Amino acid sequence: QVQLVESGGGLVQAGGSLRLSCAASGRTFTSYTMGWFRQAPGKEREFVAAISWTGGSTYYADSVKGRFTISRDNAKNTVYLQMNSLKPEDTAVYYCNAKGGRVPLVTMTHTADFGSWGQGTQVTVSS
Repeated sequence: QVQLVESGGGLVQAGGSLRLSCAASGRTFTSYTMGWFRQAPGKEREFVAAISWTGGSTYYADSVKGRFTISRDNAKNTVYLQMNSLKPEDTAVYYCNAKGGRVPLVTMTHTADFGSWGQGTQVTVSS
């Protein structure tokens, strides 16, 4: 099981940018399809973006498409989420998670499939 630690959150004004990082432990990082998720206060956790093990394929929620970019550096065991043109509604705790194997990226939208979550990183966008 891969261990994940999110970082990079903070307070930013609307229209600003942030880059989140998710560092993974273990030597089998390339065995995992990776994803970013978020949970706003009073709301359920939702899918944000996913990336294949090679980094060659990505998939986004409609709400972030064109503004967020997911990427990964397998040499550093890290996945990133570049967030541009941030909006107040992007305010949430952001989490990363992983599915073993080379699964269809659309399956990463099923948040109930993930048994555990890390502490996440808080992103607050002020208007």
